[in-house]
Amino acid sequence: MRIAEAALWYPVFLFSVTLHEFAHAWAAERGGDPTAYLGGQGSLNPLPHIRREPVGMVIFPIASVLLFGWPLGYASAPYDPHWAHRHPRRAAWMALAGPGSNFLLFLGSVALIKLGIGLRFFAVPHTVTMTQVTTASAPGLFTALAYFLSMLFTLNLVLTIFNLLPLPPFDGSEIVALFVGEDTARRYHAFIKNPLFGLIGFLVAWRVFSPIFRVVFLAAINVVYPGSHFS
Repeated sequence: MRIAEAALWYPVFLFSVTLHEFAHAWAAERGGDPTAYLGGQGSLNPLPHIRREPVGMVIFPIASVLLFGWPLGYASAPYDPHWAHRHPRRAAWMALAGPGSNFLLFLGSVALIKLGIGLRFFAVPHTVTMTQVTTASAPGLFTALAYFLSMLFTLNLVLTIFNLLPLPPFDGSEIVALFVGEDTARRYHAFIKNPLFGLIGFLVAWRVFSPIFRVVFLAAINVVYPGSHFS
């Protein structure tokens, strides 16, 4: 069963993370930094992203699905730190573009699930899990599609929440730069780039993510299925 799940999870992971890194590259290029574009990350083709981070884009996600049942991985898009220092607000928008793209994919999955229910292709499941946000009304092609949309829903909600945590080194740590003056933003940006804060941020995120995700996931499910009262 895990091998079958990996065959579904991995394309969802690859698509979602590729779009995330493309969004970083797109926002940076619009803001005046073509570094990621020149490095090949300004593409929806996953191959340049895999070449840059083969462990995070291939080995980790496949191994984690086989071991834990869902994918863990990482990718990156390069940027010019001198550009980020000169334009901290543009750098903040670059950082937020990644999770923003995942939020759009999450909303897209919600819309398709709602449409499928309206057309009676899908039905409200008796219980919800990370791989069963919706269920097919009848066996066949729509069973695989229900799994795919459920995984798209869950993974992009994970990527949105995780990357918006206001902790270095996550994208959400850049939000502050949008609400302070540029000099303050530069000092803040330099401050959070200390590797020690990145380590602390990872440790804190590891502790707080699960309870945060559980609350947001159930809230999202009850928005998709109003009146169902999943808990």
